[in-house]
Amino acid sequence: MELKKDSNAVAIDMLLIVHSEKRRAAQTTQLDSQEDPSALLQNRGGFQGVRNGIRKWQELERNGFQGNLSEKQCLQQPQVITSYDNQGTQLTVEIHPQDAMPQLLKKFSLAKRLQGDKNGNMRPRQPGGKDAHAYPWDRSSLKSMPLDLRHFEKLDASASQVTVKSGLDELVSDLLQEAHSDLEKVRAIWIWICHHIEYDIEAAQEKDRQAFKPTDILRTQKTNCDGYAGLFERMCRIAGVQCVTVPGYSKGFGYQTGQSFSGEFDHAWNAVYLEGRWHLLDSTWGSGLVDTTTSKFTFLYNEFYFLTHPALFIEDHFPDNKNWQLLKPPQSLRQFENNMYHKSEFYNKGMLSAHPETPMIRTVNGKATVTIESCAPTLFMFMLNGKQEHGLLSLKKNGMKLEVYPPTMGTHKLQIFAKGNSEIYSSVLEYTLKCNFVDLSGRLPAELHQPVGPSWFSEQMGITKPSHPDPIIHTSDGRCSISFGVEEGISVLASLHGDDGPVTEETQLRYIFQLNREKRTELKVQLPHAGKFALKIFVKKRQEQGNFVFVFNYLLCCTNTKVNWPMFPESFGNWGQGNELLEPLSGVLPANRNVPFKLKLHGIAKALVKGQDTWPLTLNPEGYWEGSCSTTGCQEVYVMVLENANHNFYSYILKYKVNDQ
Repeated sequence: MELKKDSNAVAIDMLLIVHSEKRRAAQTTQLDSQEDPSALLQNRGGFQGVRNGIRKWQELERNGFQGNLSEKQCLQQPQVITSYDNQGTQLTVEIHPQDAMPQLLKKFSLAKRLQGDKNGNMRPRQPGGKDAHAYPWDRSSLKSMPLDLRHFEKLDASASQVTVKSGLDELVSDLLQEAHSDLEKVRAIWIWICHHIEYDIEAAQEKDRQAFKPTDILRTQKTNCDGYAGLFERMCRIAGVQCVTVPGYSKGFGYQTGQSFSGEFDHAWNAVYLEGRWHLLDSTWGSGLVDTTTSKFTFLYNEFYFLTHPALFIEDHFPDNKNWQLLKPPQSLRQFENNMYHKSEFYNKGMLSAHPETPMIRTVNGKATVTIESCAPTLFMFMLNGKQEHGLLSLKKNGMKLEVYPPTMGTHKLQIFAKGNSEIYSSVLEYTLKCNFVDLSGRLPAELHQPVGPSWFSEQMGITKPSHPDPIIHTSDGRCSISFGVEEGISVLASLHGDDGPVTEETQLRYIFQLNREKRTELKVQLPHAGKFALKIFVKKRQEQGNFVFVFNYLLCCTNTKVNWPMFPESFGNWGQGNELLEPLSGVLPANRNVPFKLKLHGIAKALVKGQDTWPLTLNPEGYWEGSCSTTGCQEVYVMVLENANHNFYSYILKYKVNDQ
């Protein structure tokens, strides 16, 4: 209790002690012999003496301590007032200067247990208005206070290497060797716990969970969330930093999207008082994660849960006391249950927001749409019921758009993953889809991979200025031509995939005819039938070994049931850059016919067509090689070229098949 907030303010500490009448009498005699009579005022007639003492102190304070010097000096000393009621209950009140250590606490050996920070605060201050952050998140920072993590690099490295030598006090002392502020003290303790204490899954699953003693935790270096929070609080108090343990509900291991919370709290974390404000952290979740399939813990440091912004912390932590949300306005339990849960990796990988903002989505006309906004270009992927199917994911400069078409009615699980700066895709969002209608026209090819359509990523991989920037291409006659710029030194490969024949693994390349010009590639596509097809684009640096790398795909759609285009002719490695085929484009020639040929070929001396016989091609003034051949008696026809006039060796560049007679 504070009577006045000024330099002469006092604190009143009260201890309520219940003794039997006999023990009280014995202790009274002992206290009388030990205490200065002027400092111990007793009133045997109840608690009236305590009230009189407080009123006397208030009166002196109102008068501004305008007494003589000796009285002022007396009031600077602790004033102890003890009173008893008729039932033998003793009430002791000590009035002392605000910054002084209460003598009663020392006398009853409680100072060590209740001692707070270095400033003499005896109990952690409860959170108030100045601790609250605005809700929803303002996107300013993932942290509740300005931090430069580079400042902690040396401290983190030092703290993570500290080993336990004897007890907790010595451990904290060793950790604080490189810490020079309360923030650095908290950081050192946080880093040590996150890198040395393992989550005890078996203990966490016990119905009657036993409290973990700090000595046991140091010995086994294993504990549950209560132990993490308790150890962190104890170490902070030894370091002279205010810290409390906060119990509550969490969306952690075993959480199911949309579940409700009731009964006992399932988690505990901490709040620390730094720079005049409370801040939240969770060393349990900062230390690693539990594999849901194997139920095994893995150390995997997570910076997100250190001094997390309260508007983000509330997404998976709901405290027993709403004040410890540190939010204005605070959220209700129902809001906590219904709000979208963005996993820590959502923010770690630079995500800003997602829509819809609820974990449950109902399809509209068989389709559900999800969009994510990110602060930088990011790679995404998704899974519907554990498979990368039934969706169109297109990358945006700052985010992505996903359209999902569930194949059946009912409930479906949608997971979204992001790559960020690491080489690993991490789960960032989970939705539950409710589908009450299946759009059969929305069926997508099983080989349609992610992403669809050109984007910043395809540009990064060397494909620029596409003729078709949209991911879906509609064709009425089953043919289309797609072109894009290609950076120097990049080779392009394309393949066509559909769910129905006749496209097979052997013929995936034959419905695409690729024309390579100096800085641009054109893909002529002929569909074998109506339907939906995935046109997959791969690239490879010519000077590097290894396979082509998938970059993106187009979705080709044709509803014309009369479409029945044959394959293009098969091309060989000598079909060089800048070559162009005008006719015949069909890879299957009619039998017993004279078929005209017209091609543009660069850097050759002679060209011919070989079937049953050989027919030379001639170069016209426009630069095209022209001629014709008879398919009579042929099963295959080849276009061949002589690159050097001084040689007699011809190379195959195109191959045609002839229909059966």
